[in-house]
Amino acid sequence: MKATELERKRFDKSLDEIIDLFNNIENDDPIIAFNEEVIKNIERAKKKYGDETVNQKINTVVHEMLSWLDLKDVELDDDEIEGNSD
Repeated sequence: MKATELERKRFDKSLDEIIDLFNNIENDDPIIAFNEEVIKNIERAKKKYGDETVNQKINTVVHEMLSWLDLKDVELDDDEIEGNSD
């Protein structure tokens, strides 16, 4: 299929916009940096027990561990809250 000059220009402009969007994407840094062994075991557990079960178990353990820390006086900015959508 041959494109007209107008179609080619529209495609070039759209492609430039996509590249610009890609170049401006912010890195999605993980909130916790698990080591390789932990990652492998999480993947094994998810394969055996399913994502939902493993996610719930990990959240329960992390929630319990964080409950030992005094965090009531720490406030987060909006941009520090994970999952905040703009």
